Amino acid sequence: MVLDRPEIPLHTNGSETDIRDFVKKRKISGGTRSDEGRRCRDTFASLKKTCRKLDISFWHYLTDRLGIGEQTIAPLPDIITERAALATGF
Repeated sequence: MVLDRPEIPLHTNGSETDIRDFVKKRKISGGTRSDEGRRCRDTFASLKKTCRKLDISFWHYLTDRLGIGEQTIAPLPDIITERAALATGF
């Protein structure tokens, strides 16, 4: 598979590092007090990781979505679709 698609990583360390921040935070704080708190934490952690992978400032993304200042960042699904199309050449 790797010979046909060299962009595929040879290991799964990327997946493991994706959850590392979450695990450290959970160990320090001891978890959340409610299911709603857990969902919020998980959502923001996911958004932060996605922004990091797309090389977008998480803070700028949040302020953009809250309507603070100019709204210049496209929705994340659009950015992901665009970059995937560029990567695959479609």
